[in-house]
Amino acid sequence: MLMAHEYEEHVREQRQQKEEYFAESPRSPIPRSAQADFAGLEYFPVDPSMRFEAELHEHADPESLTVETTAGNAQEYLRWGEFHLEIEGETVTIQAYKGDPSEDRLWVPFRDETNSEETYGAGRYLDLERDRHYEDGTWLIDFNMAYNPTCAYNEAYECPLIPTENWLDVRIEAGEKAYPDEPHAPDR
Repeated sequence: MLMAHEYEEHVREQRQQKEEYFAESPRSPIPRSAQADFAGLEYFPVDPSMRFEAELHEHADPESLTVETTAGNAQEYLRWGEFHLEIEGETVTIQAYKGDPSEDRLWVPFRDETNSEETYGAGRYLDLERDRHYEDGTWLIDFNMAYNPTCAYNEAYECPLIPTENWLDVRIEAGEKAYPDEPHAPDR
């Protein structure tokens, strides 16, 4: 486990690597015509209290869920399990999804009370990979790593919208803030 100052430096390094990728890579979601003027991303300060170790309560029979996208299409996910976290003194339940049952990765999309003010209006995502975020029966849910979907930077991308069951009634003041030049965010 990293010490607090090491952890904060680790998060800052990851954020810098992402910004370099966005500014320079031909695969960046920032349009090529805008990369030269890319001023970087904005983040909440790193907050170690927004990292949680939690057990995934797997659903006995994962249900299929149809999720709308920003382009008006739909994608299928499995409601794989849920985490119970205490945020701002409240117990919050957040669902984790898989696109395929054989994946070793969980998708944890969420909206919170910062959306459309400080953060992207349509919500943010967390990706949890078993080899990096799981140990001894618990998952690491780190909201400092919350990120905007690619459609926050470029309308050419199609992104799944946040299922209403993951619309949280708390503020998650961690992770990526709204992109200053973001296209119009759907508030669905």
